[in-house]
Amino acid sequence: MSQQTLRHVFQDVFASGLVRQILKVAWHAGEPLVLPSSYYTAAFDIIEHLRPSDVAVDHCMQTNGTLIDDAWCEYITHHGIKIGVSIDGPARLHDARRRTRAGAGTHARLMRGIRHLQDHGIQFDVITVLTREALSSPEELFEFYMAAGIKRVGFNIEEIEGCNERSSLNVAEAEAEFRQFLERFWDLVERSGNALRVREFDRILEMIKAPPGTGVENIQVEPFRVLSFDRAGNWSSFSPELLGFPNSQYDNFRFGSVGGGVGNAAPLGSLESAVFKRVSDEIQAGVEACAASCPYFAICGGGAPANKLFENGSFNSTETLFCRLSVKVLFDVVADRIEATLSSAKSGE
Repeated sequence: MSQQTLRHVFQDVFASGLVRQILKVAWHAGEPLVLPSSYYTAAFDIIEHLRPSDVAVDHCMQTNGTLIDDAWCEYITHHGIKIGVSIDGPARLHDARRRTRAGAGTHARLMRGIRHLQDHGIQFDVITVLTREALSSPEELFEFYMAAGIKRVGFNIEEIEGCNERSSLNVAEAEAEFRQFLERFWDLVERSGNALRVREFDRILEMIKAPPGTGVENIQVEPFRVLSFDRAGNWSSFSPELLGFPNSQYDNFRFGSVGGGVGNAAPLGSLESAVFKRVSDEIQAGVEACAASCPYFAICGGGAPANKLFENGSFNSTETLFCRLSVKVLFDVVADRIEATLSSAKSGE
């Protein structure tokens, strides 16, 4: 994205009236560290110049970690950038999917990058994509995280999404296997004295502990809670995965543009785009269908629109592979463990 387009993007974002108190900027959808640090210096200067005095800006980067070195670590520390690293466990699992264009595994380079982060005292989160093969190896994954000094991990299931038209988890046995994986991983974390934080466990526990009547927050179904921009300045909303995938039915999910982008003319924050209205209406219809039919609705608030579209062919649909595993199975495992703990404590009184 050019500096001119960056300027137009943040001019429109701050002028839209959508931002309250804090704006979280995620440099994602591609490897952000391919660009030199000078690019981000210029970008941060532009954003800081345009930022209203009552709005804070947090920057985060999701990286494959292969380019992290001492210079990047100093830059990350100086600018307070939050870092997420994508790593799928030990080399045999990670290198099966994450390779260079020449076909070589990236695990060794990634681990070198992680050691740089640790040497500089930079906290980071890890995202691991779980395939069916990974589900059979909870001990191996846990031991890898412990040996690597990883403190926080989030599990993404291998999704059917965009160009990834198949998932190894799209089999009848996957729910039972995922449940067994989560149960075993819970045991391992518990026995370690919670030395590893698991995003999914923490999220469900927070929901369960929330006061009665507290509504679930699903930012993917609310217009403008998530804004995505491509390099030309076209903008989209809802699931961030939508922008970038060709779809003539929805004008490639380009709801408008800034600074002469090639999308529609609707200004940021408006409801004038016909395709935006159509997508929004279909997403809300899908949310209502979930609310009327699913006992887990209070946990997810209607699911992820991108998963519904890519799996079911329509935003106005309900259950997906993603929600069966990442919502239903996950919640059942955590709830069962809490009930078992309470029952054990009561019997011991």
